[in-house]
Parts: sequence; structure tokens; C-alpha cells
Amino acid sequence: MIASLPSLISRLRLKQLRLLIALDEHGSLHKAAEQVSITQPGATKALNEIESAFGTRLFTRTSQGLEANDLGRCAVRYARLIHSDLAHLREEMIGILQGQGGRISVGIIMGAVPLLVSSLARLRQSQPELSVEIIEDTSARLLALIDQGRLDLAVCRTSVSQRPEAYDCLPLYREQLRVVSSPRHPLANADSLELTQLNDYRWIVYPANMPMRLVLEREFSEAGLEFPRFPLETASTFTTLMLLQQDQNLVALMPEEVADAASEMGVLVSLPLILISRSEPYSIVTRQGVQLSAPAKLLWDALQHAQHPTL
Repeated sequence: MIASLPSLISRLRLKQLRLLIALDEHGSLHKAAEQVSITQPGATKALNEIESAFGTRLFTRTSQGLEANDLGRCAVRYARLIHSDLAHLREEMIGILQGQGGRISVGIIMGAVPLLVSSLARLRQSQPELSVEIIEDTSARLLALIDQGRLDLAVCRTSVSQRPEAYDCLPLYREQLRVVSSPRHPLANADSLELTQLNDYRWIVYPANMPMRLVLEREFSEAGLEFPRFPLETASTFTTLMLLQQDQNLVALMPEEVADAASEMGVLVSLPLILISRSEPYSIVTRQGVQLSAPAKLLWDALQHAQHPTL
């Protein structure tokens, strides 16, 4: 039986977590002990204490050394997260003491990437030593990271949450969407298109219940068409671009700003299809009532200043 949280907090030490990481990297008590600057008997004792604290074995003893089992790999993963968080804590505190710099973790959905890029460019002019972690994902996953305290803020939509009231939001922009394809698509040079003309082509779509997926589903419904069968589902911008380049017959729905940037690079083209539906606005999102750090507040202000003039 896994120990209770109060028991783990009272019994585990940071140096023991460092030992877990070293054991995973080397698979040897001797080498792990050297890395964390303790004796091999000390490492053996520390590992016994760790496994006793958790109430379960974390490593399997083999002829080649130590190998983490499923529970061990889980423990090592969180040990790395704790170690990383401490490094980020130190970095941010140094920035605060120096009166500049610091660190921000920001989440972003695909359509808001150009807005974030322009905001960070402006922010770096006044805060050149600012460290920024950017995580691009779906709104649902970004909200989960906000809930866990992993993000200072995100630019996404709260409507995908079962409790949107748990967040403070500032609406920014209602993005326009475009249907895009490879420049080699058979319809890339058409003067105008109807959705029915794309019905026989395979689509790259966002995962179910995501706002862009819902927009596309409404478009097909209002046109009296069946939603594409056997679509390729992904929330990754890079994967979408690579798929479109690899297969000239694929089409996808993409935010206008991202489509324009990719078109300028010659990666894809926007097809001349007029969409009836529009996506809901995205917002700057934080946990309700949480006071932002000074660097995060600066980014909030930069995003607000860079927002589009209309929703």
C-alpha cells in the first residue's frame, strides 16, 4: 500500500530525490552514490529509506544493476519535476533580487501563437534577461496545467472546462479560420470553392470537443454533409504542417494568422472557401484570485496591448 501524503512529506528528503534521478541515469548504486556525493553504503541505506517511505519497491535488482519498475519510473519522473521546479524557483528569486529578469511559464493554443510571439518581442526589449517557458497545447490541457500551478497564465478558452468560473479571464480575440492545403493540392488554384468539393478529400482535424473541431462539425452539418470519415486527429501545429507537406491531397482547418505565416513561408496555401461559422474568442487565463508575479504581469500587459482591435 502506498504511503499517505503527510507520511511522504515528513520522510522524504531532497537528496533522496536526487539519488532516485541518479539511479535512473546510471542503473548503479556505486555511480549514483558518486554523483550525489555519498558513500555506496549510504546510497543503499537511502534507497531502502525511500522505498520504505513509499511502502513499495521502486527498483528491480538485476545482474546488470538496478532497473526502475513501473512505480519507480513514476517516482523518478516526479523527482525530476521537483528538481526542475526548484531550479526555476531559484532562477526567479535571483531575478527578483536583481530587479529584472525572472521566469514565466505560459501556455498557448495554436491560433494565439503569433500574438504571443509579438508580445514577447516587445517584452524582451525591456526585460532581456527574462526566461520564458512556452507550452503549446489544447485549451483543456492548458487549463489542467493552470490547475496544477504549472503555468503562470495561458492564452486559451475556458469553455472546454466543466468549471469555467474557476478562472480569471480577459477576452482577447475571436480568430478567423481558414481551410488550408499543400500548394500542390488539386484545388489550390481554384477561384472559389464549396465545402462539398472538399468532401472527398481526407481532413486533418482537432481532437473531439475542441473549439476548432466544433466549428468544422457545424460547417459540415449546415452544408448537409457527413463529417469526414477517417480523419487524422492532432492538436500539433508542426504535425499538421508536416502532414500537409507530405500528402498533397490533405486539407485542414487553421487559424488565419497561422495560415498567413505558413503561406508567407511557402509551406501551404489557403483555399478559397468561405466559412459560415466562427470560433469563440480566446482569452488570457489565470487561476481565479491568484496574484501574478511581476514578470507574468508584464506579459499580461504586453498581450493586452498587442490584442486585436475587435472580438
